Amino acid sequence: MSVDTATGVLRRGWSAAVDDYAIAGGWTRRGAALVVADAAGGIHAFDGKSGRSAWTRHGAHDGGVLAMAIHPRGTAFATAGQNGRVLVWGVSEGQPTQAIDVGTGWVDNVAWSPDGQWLAASCSRQVHVYGADGREAWRSDDHPSTVSAIAWSSALELATACYGRVAFFDASTGSLRQQLAWKGSLVSMALSPDGDVVACGSQDNSVHFWRRSTGQDSMMSGYLGKPSALAFDDAGILLATGGGDTVTVWSFQGTGPEGTRPGVLDFHVEPVTTLAFARRALRLASGGRDGAVVVWSLRRDGEGGPVGAAVVAGVVAELYWRPDGRGLAALDAQGGVTAWRIS
Repeated sequence: MSVDTATGVLRRGWSAAVDDYAIAGGWTRRGAALVVADAAGGIHAFDGKSGRSAWTRHGAHDGGVLAMAIHPRGTAFATAGQNGRVLVWGVSEGQPTQAIDVGTGWVDNVAWSPDGQWLAASCSRQVHVYGADGREAWRSDDHPSTVSAIAWSSALELATACYGRVAFFDASTGSLRQQLAWKGSLVSMALSPDGDVVACGSQDNSVHFWRRSTGQDSMMSGYLGKPSALAFDDAGILLATGGGDTVTVWSFQGTGPEGTRPGVLDFHVEPVTTLAFARRALRLASGGRDGAVVVWSLRRDGEGGPVGAAVVAGVVAELYWRPDGRGLAALDAQGGVTAWRIS
């Protein structure tokens, strides 16, 4: 395949370019626009249908952007960067409406609560939570190491991962609700939609998960590399994991995944870098260091096969399904932004 070729359910839509490594992004409300941040600190908005540039802001973050989060209403977004700041933007005007000084280090992660009332950001060993007015509600004590991942288990609770533990904090007060220990460095985290199952990729090439309601924990080993890409489907039945050039899909159906064989999806020739499920569908998109983007149709047992594929110019950094599931966008290391229609 060439960069201009797409097969199966992928139908070419549009492509564009940003100034540097396209590091993070997301679709705005109803897929009206795709917002993209690059490693040089630029923020770009493209019309969702045509790919026409709506606006560009160069040098928004000195040193570069590290993370982005779209507000649940889809009318605003937040960016975080190496300059220790979080900026909150309006989508239509392309101007920051709030500037938050988080700390002196890199702000590695940023995430809105599901109701949009809280904005969490991690900087070094601490996590900070801000209200809708941009004022800090609370900050955590130092974690055992740099916070590697954050995620909201609900509108009332924030989860963080770092070396040795996953911790859950009350959204409004910051009080510690639960702590799950693991002797190792946790590099990624995904929560099931109901917040009960916590899955983490570990530095020791394994995936560890806990069921919070029962306290049960398990480990899946045998990965060739660190499982930095994890994704649950909307129903919380399937957990897709990277960690090599195949995608391993574990099914939580029935008594699984313990004692069951996972689905193994084989297409990429280099390690998988990102995974994303479409909303309300057992369709998974995977991207790899080989530049390949693959759409998979899965069954509830984790088995399935490819139904569409394309290739972009560089390592696939992120994949984003359009909210209605009828489009897919890829960001790549060469600064490419590619959007396909889904048939």
